[in-house]
Amino acid sequence: MKILKIALCFFLLNSTAFAQTKKPNIIFILADDLGIDGVSSYGADLFKTPIIDKLAKEGIRFTNAYTAPLCGPSRAMILTGRYAFRTGAVNQDQTGEFTPAMETMMPKILKPAGYTSAMIGKWGQLPLGPAEFGFDEYLRFFGSGVFHNKPDKKEKYVLNGKDLVLKDNVYMPDLMHNTMVDFVSKHTKDPFYLYYSLVHVHGEIMATPDTKPGTTDYQGLYNDNINYMDKLVGKLIKTLDSLKIRDNTLIVFFGDNGTAGQAATIGTVNGKKIIGKKGTMQEGGSLVPLIANWPGVTPKGVVSKNLIDASDFIPTFAEIAGAPLPANIKLDGTSFAKQLKGSKEPTRTWIFTELGNDWYVREANWKLNRAGELFDMSNSPFEEKLTAIDEKTKPIKDRLQGILDSLNPGAGILDKGDGTGRHANKTKKKAKSS
Repeated sequence: MKILKIALCFFLLNSTAFAQTKKPNIIFILADDLGIDGVSSYGADLFKTPIIDKLAKEGIRFTNAYTAPLCGPSRAMILTGRYAFRTGAVNQDQTGEFTPAMETMMPKILKPAGYTSAMIGKWGQLPLGPAEFGFDEYLRFFGSGVFHNKPDKKEKYVLNGKDLVLKDNVYMPDLMHNTMVDFVSKHTKDPFYLYYSLVHVHGEIMATPDTKPGTTDYQGLYNDNINYMDKLVGKLIKTLDSLKIRDNTLIVFFGDNGTAGQAATIGTVNGKKIIGKKGTMQEGGSLVPLIANWPGVTPKGVVSKNLIDASDFIPTFAEIAGAPLPANIKLDGTSFAKQLKGSKEPTRTWIFTELGNDWYVREANWKLNRAGELFDMSNSPFEEKLTAIDEKTKPIKDRLQGILDSLNPGAGILDKGDGTGRHANKTKKKAKSS
């Protein structure tokens, strides 16, 4: 009997150790054109996201997460962990200048740690395809804001290298969801990384399957799209629950850039209007929602002011997965894995944002742009105050300028003065070979 008890204790100890060391699944959900004014847990007044709010309530909500203000550069930074002046992805049409030989994306980093990877949804302006950058499975479409497959507007969808022939009036977000379910259902035993790139809430804002007949007003349709996005997140969680893998899955929800168009005009946060919108170098362009939920690991209901940069996801996920980072590539990101495990220690003191030939470096309360203008951001995201340089503010400017000087973003860009910035070194190489 005593021997049996010892054996049982040994088994339980080892089982616990195994459970604690088992690599988690990582699901990165990327919403399209969604700023904080579209998520009710951030104080959005017009739009409600109860399921995403629950993720925040049971996890961590970050209030200072920044990315590039357009989707192409933003996605390039997320997937490479590097700033645009290093990759050439400085603008919407300048993301095709890097190759798998130049840049290493998340799937190849996680592969040695035993992870299977999938990309489902919008690939955007990124070069080549998901397979070339290491994704094992993918569903890719080639447009933006694609919701309904129509006879007069058919977009190209490719599933693992094969073009899909779709019936008319297929609702594309549902197709993406079903493909996601197929993927996670096949990979319940070994860890996986899922890059789930949603269509919502990119324009053209159209009716959803849940929209009441006759709804034509913009706000009503936009609200329906917010609701459907929230619903899809809920369906994903139910799938994980049914497969009994939710407890070992980290879900990260992020916006690819700020809110766009009319939605940015009407949306408010706690009764106030955010300055700027998608495509601008103000808060509304780059400040986005970031929520992380990992049952049993992330503390519940935490609101973190820790600065987050879109380049931070690669080092964070690599640390969680126990995967080494590539030694031959200069990564700009900083892991915030310890924040996900309850640490309150800041992981970085500044973030960098770039678009075309413009950029800025940002601390919690101060921002310095390329022109050398210093802004007081203490009332962010509702106001930025151009501040005179005097004895009090000069040390602040000098400190931020020192960061920009160390990064030297202008060295990698051929400044054409037209906002299209190109990667100088790669441009020169192309010129020699032509």
